[in-house]
Amino acid sequence: MLVILGASGDLARRKLVPSMYEMARRGLLPKQTVILGVSRTEKSDEQWRAELKPWVADHAVDFDEAAWNDLAQRIHYHAGDAAASAVYPSLEQRLGALAQQHGTRGNLLFYLSVAPELYEPIVSRIDEAGLVTEGRRWCSVDPSSRSWQRIIVEKPFGSDDESAASLNRALGRVFDEEAIYRIDHYLGKEVVQGLLALRFANAVFEPVWNQQYIDHVQISASETVGVGQRTAFYDSTGAIRDMIQSHLLQILAFVAMEPPTTFNAVHIRSEKVKVVDAIEPPPIDRLAEFGALGQYGADAKEPPYHESKGVPAGSTTETFAAMKVVFDNWRWSRTPFYLRTGKKMAAKRTEVVIQFRHPPANLFRDVAPVPPEANRMIIEIAPRERFRLRFVGKVPGQGIRLAPIEMTMDYQEQFDEEPIEAYGPLIIDAMRGDQSLYKHRLEVEGAWRCVMPFLGDSSKPLRRGIHANYAPGSWGPASADALLARDGRVWHNPTPTPSPAPRSPAPTP
Repeated sequence: MLVILGASGDLARRKLVPSMYEMARRGLLPKQTVILGVSRTEKSDEQWRAELKPWVADHAVDFDEAAWNDLAQRIHYHAGDAAASAVYPSLEQRLGALAQQHGTRGNLLFYLSVAPELYEPIVSRIDEAGLVTEGRRWCSVDPSSRSWQRIIVEKPFGSDDESAASLNRALGRVFDEEAIYRIDHYLGKEVVQGLLALRFANAVFEPVWNQQYIDHVQISASETVGVGQRTAFYDSTGAIRDMIQSHLLQILAFVAMEPPTTFNAVHIRSEKVKVVDAIEPPPIDRLAEFGALGQYGADAKEPPYHESKGVPAGSTTETFAAMKVVFDNWRWSRTPFYLRTGKKMAAKRTEVVIQFRHPPANLFRDVAPVPPEANRMIIEIAPRERFRLRFVGKVPGQGIRLAPIEMTMDYQEQFDEEPIEAYGPLIIDAMRGDQSLYKHRLEVEGAWRCVMPFLGDSSKPLRRGIHANYAPGSWGPASADALLARDGRVWHNPTPTPSPAPRSPAPTP
């Protein structure tokens, strides 16, 4: 049973329930799965189902009325404050009744779709109510079976290193580590998982995946929209907490990790922990050489960020952040990783750029320069999902002229599959007990240690002059370009790529 705590929130209706419908439509959701939403607003099962249907239909690739009706009969709602003890006696009775009604084994997957400050109180209430047990209290159908209880925790996982460690301790007092699923929906994207296949299923790439052959790596996640109405949340978060500490460091770990012994959760997560631990903290007195921060200025539609409604006067919360990450290990000792994210940028794009080193001897230096954009692999995560490999070739004709050539593998075109909302496969993994694409507590705490110098008092020099220091529709402040220019490198700033047009569903025979 999937128990969504905070069911009236935006995440539940926009992502969680639509992703469960998509899994059900594809035949990937176990037939006995029941969804119970818990939130303070009073409403009936029928009211919640009616509210959810338009959201599911709007987000579905191909809405199927019969598939929705089948799932809707297993969607229920329970009114109550999940952070208050008073709701749990009635919730316990409702869980037991639903287990009998639907003939489930009573396994519970809690999903914390609530404000981060409620995580610890809710976990404590779950513990006090005795809902986490290895006994048989929910197994009304098969008394000899044993049930499991697991929990999915949304980001942000803490607001700094101390709060993340505190949350880990609170979870650990109630759930075993094997039952805690720290979700990052980026890891549910096909192309991110495809990184492991690209590296470890092909003998041609892994031998050159190191500091000897790779000059540097860029990981960018840019958005064209501003903060909008989310100023209260965003001003207490900022770009580093919102994107770099979570999404971008997760992608970095997949790019930089050592080969796991086998493809299972224990070995994959172990290698990710190791590579995050190998990141060298930047010198506090040289932070400007390792980071750049910014706030977007005004455009025709909105004022600059620091003058937006709900933003405190003089706020230096960053809407753009760039960081240089270096490793103290054998594989990456001379290869920096540059991370970048921002609001109101020139294009909506999430990508990894692997820049290979140029050949040690340029045989063509007297006849044709090697194009600077060659010897590069571009892994696009959004809006398209594709791998692009650029190399140098000779232009046909007399004499020697060199030009970059590009080979592209587009997931949608290659496999004729519509992309699946990332939350669906990740929730199914949690039901199956597979933590391969979830974060270990040591990885989370290590990621916070990496970014802490850019969040505390030591970051104040980086925040001087931050107000409106980059124009909407640009690629960020000049300090971000200087970050790479000091190393003789430049950002990969592509022109906007249109999202792939959705295919029309095949006609019914």
